[in-house]
Amino acid sequence: MVEKKEETKEHPVFRMQKMYTKDLSFENPNAPAVYITPQKQEPAVEVNLKLNNKKIDDDHREVAILITAKISTKDDNKVMFILEVEHAGVFLLKNIPEEHLQMILAVDCPTLLFPFTRQIVSQVSTDGGFAPFLMEPVNFMALFQNAKKKKEETEN
Repeated sequence: MVEKKEETKEHPVFRMQKMYTKDLSFENPNAPAVYITPQKQEPAVEVNLKLNNKKIDDDHREVAILITAKISTKDDNKVMFILEVEHAGVFLLKNIPEEHLQMILAVDCPTLLFPFTRQIVSQVSTDGGFAPFLMEPVNFMALFQNAKKKKEETEN
């Protein structure tokens, strides 16, 4: 009779446990004039996106998306609004191999968060008296691969 060894290796676990807004700011410096002057062109849009992550304990990480959007008139470069949001989530990451961890934190976590971040940005711009500001979808995998490639090039 052959005895089978039972493996005690646990399966990887990846799950968002909580999502929340850490910081939110909306500035409308030229109100009410910005609503009265008709816009003849599409506004100038400047968007910056940054990702942060930090270890909470052995099994939990916080991943945050920081977005700053500045919308101005093209013709006279007057600021219509400036929106800043830091939207984050706590993720349970258990039994994840170390070689996969950075990609999960930079790709999978923000991919889950971003649709909700995008909704916050849209709603805040609407509440500020403007048309919904609809951000384009973000390819976090491409951003991760580009950053990895750039890092490898600087190391060589």
